[in-house]
Amino acid sequence: MFVFSARFHIFLPTDSLKGKRGIVKSIIARARQNFNVAAAEVDLQDVHGETVIAFVTVGENRSRVRHLLERLEEWIAEERPDVEIVASLIEEC
Repeated sequence: MFVFSARFHIFLPTDSLKGKRGIVKSIIARARQNFNVAAAEVDLQDVHGETVIAFVTVGENRSRVRHLLERLEEWIAEERPDVEIVASLIEEC
């Protein structure tokens, strides 16, 4: 079994925590549904226009698991053109 995690530092188009919460919840819920990953906001919870979201997945094929998280990053960029992924880190745990 291979465990991979991804951390995405994202700029958000909002100036309120309420607006941020809606965007983050939407990204997490749709990623869980579409990619079957575990996800959580892991940093910058009190900063209005930024967040760090982490995703984790497990699989038997190292390259497939890594590719899934790479596709997730692409999907966020395509589905949410209003947000900007400014940094990403995908690593094997």
